[in-house]
Parts: sequence; structure tokens; C-alpha cells
Amino acid sequence: MSRVRVLVVDDSVVARNVLSQSLGSDPGVEVVGSAANGIIALQKIRQVSPDVVVLDVEMPEMDGIETVKQIRATWPTLGVLMCSSLTTLGAESTFRALANGASDYIAKPSQLSGSKRDSIAAFARNLIGKVKLLARVDAAPASSPGRPATARNVASQSRVTALAIGCSTGGPNALATVFQGLTRDLPVPIFIVQHMPPMFTKLLAERLVQCSGIPVREGTDGERVEPGHVYLAPGDFHMTVVRDGPCVRVSLDQSERENSCRPAVDPLFRSVARTYGSGVLAAVMTGMGQDGLRGAQSIVDAGGVVVVQDSATCVVPSMPNAIAAAGIADGIYPLDAIAGEIVKRIKRSAADNSAPAFVRRGGE
Repeated sequence: MSRVRVLVVDDSVVARNVLSQSLGSDPGVEVVGSAANGIIALQKIRQVSPDVVVLDVEMPEMDGIETVKQIRATWPTLGVLMCSSLTTLGAESTFRALANGASDYIAKPSQLSGSKRDSIAAFARNLIGKVKLLARVDAAPASSPGRPATARNVASQSRVTALAIGCSTGGPNALATVFQGLTRDLPVPIFIVQHMPPMFTKLLAERLVQCSGIPVREGTDGERVEPGHVYLAPGDFHMTVVRDGPCVRVSLDQSERENSCRPAVDPLFRSVARTYGSGVLAAVMTGMGQDGLRGAQSIVDAGGVVVVQDSATCVVPSMPNAIAAAGIADGIYPLDAIAGEIVKRIKRSAADNSAPAFVRRGGE
């Protein structure tokens, strides 16, 4: 099997060395070049034909954001992994890079040399994993895009009372695409888990507001859930929902990670299944691993419905593929069709359940 070819781009000599050594420690990865800024990087891409570019955000001459724009204009499918400091400024710059077509991101350790060896080792494992995922695509799901994966259909679901969304790698851009297509009058609360560290989730919420005009914010512990509002799990917290008499409230905790993640999709999905039962509509989009699979099973067992994004439009399709392979997806759709499908299902279920019984049953 050929090794993954990586180009490392960072203005810091120390950072380039650490990144190159970390990547080179895996026999399945080959560092084929390095560059100190975006201008040099664009030249090197033509020379060495990498599978993935690991790209710093803040650089002289041409920064990472402009470099991403240039890469996407010429190499639209090349994997681009942004590597930025875990600061507010770094997070903001990374979001701008993602908005301009970067595939994924990784946060640099606070120190790239010295005594933080455990931190560097953990960073290296994460870096190698992300690079390999961006270089290789998982197997396609069992069903074709847009075709039902089970015998259920839209009309079979009771009235949709909650929408839950789970995603990971490639999720920020996928969510932005979906939110651009959502209408502002959806009569249900929306809950989202996107695998992200603190600071990044706050910026993601702000970006989704800009995309849609829908009120989106990080969930806060104990707050009352309102229809038409969006609650995003904050970084490093699991988010669930609980019924409190006539209302539903958000609950946050820092219990053990699930699927190596916090926030994780499974806890949210299990909780919406308990709280909303057959009224849950869930969507699982691009992401690595199988987070969301067990939670999706809980939703289906409660009578709810799960739809997934197709492989062709995912950055990494592992999460939706796992649900499709288990046979519990009600449909598999390309990214640009998911918002329309969500709106159609919610509005159709509302219409079906507000009509007289003889109308809902086909005139029986």
C-alpha cells in the first residue's frame, strides 16, 4: 500500500520540524516537502503532488486563509488540514479557513518543544489519524443517495417535535450548507453535536446564525428549550435534554468521553429518544468513527427517524456510513439536499398530523 504523501506548511522552523517528525513516525506517512508560507506551498504542491497539505494559519507573505483559496481554485479535492493555536484568534482564523474550503483542522499544543512530551505524543497521534482520513475515503454505504434505506417513509412518522444533528470531520462546512437551506419558521427545537474543542463551538454558533438568521447558541445547563431555537453542544461538554414537567431543559455534563469524544453524538441522541420519542428526526453527516450509531438505534427503537449524508459529499463518511450499513437510515442524501429534506419532513408531518383522521388515512 502506498504511503500518504504530506506537505507541511508553517513559518516556524520548530513547528515544521515537529510536524514532520510526528508525521514521519508513522510508516504509512511520507513527508514529501515543507514550506514557510503559502506562496512557496503553492509551488511545492505542483512539484511534489501531495495527498494532504498540513497548513498553518498565521504566516507571512501569504497566510493560510489565502492559501486555502488558491488551493481550492486549482486542486478542489486536495486534503487541507489547518493547524492553528488553540486561542480565540487561532479559532477565528481557522473558521475563516474552513469557510474557504479547508477540509479539517487540528489545534497545536501550547508548546511544540521542551517538556510537554505527552502533549506532543497525543498531538502526533491525532495529526496522523486526521491526515490518513483525509487521504483515504471509506467504503460507500449500502444504499444509493436519495433512496430509502428502510421500508419506512416520510408519512409513517408521527409529528416531528425535535431535530437532532450529529457530525464531526467536515461538519462546520456541512452545517453551514444545511443552515443556509433551512427556513426560519421551523416549529421545533434543533440540537447539534459537532466534535469541537471549546472556543470553536462558540464561533460555530455565530457562523450558523450568519448563515441562516436562525437563533443558534451554545446550550447552557438548565435552560428551557424553545421551538425554533438551536442548541449547540459546547466544547468539552456532553449535551443532553431532559423533561421537566411541561417543559424540556438542556443538561450539560463532563462525564466520561464516549467514542473518544466530548461532546459526543450518542448521549444527545439517546436523550432525545427518551424525551421526544417518535417525534425525533435526526440527521448524521460527515465525520470519522461511529459516534451516533448507538444513539441512532435508540431513536429508531423509539419510533423516530434518522437520515444520513451520502459518501460522495462527505469529507469523511464513517459516521453516516455506519448507520446506513446497520440498515437504520430512513434515507441517504447528498449534502445539498439535506436541508430541503429536513424542511419537507417537518412540514409534512405537521400537516399530516393536523389534518382530520380520514384525510391522514387516505379517505378511509
